[in-house]
Amino acid sequence: MGSFSLTHWLVVILVIVLLFGRGRISDLMGDFAKGINSFKKGLNDNDTPPASPPPQVTNGGQAGVSANKVSEDSRP
Repeated sequence: MGSFSLTHWLVVILVIVLLFGRGRISDLMGDFAKGINSFKKGLNDNDTPPASPPPQVTNGGQAGVSANKVSEDSRP
């Protein structure tokens, strides 16, 4: 009682094809496939992390040089 037989499904499919036509159904399925592809592409675009900025080099590449040491070295 709760399920349809094969002949019921064939009649339903026949009525749908007669109402909409084969061209409109294939166009509708093509648009549906394009929508799914663009959705997947959007998900993949969001998964890529943004590019990190390059590390900043200070003091000409000399790490740990204090301003006092530089001024002491420059005295006559």
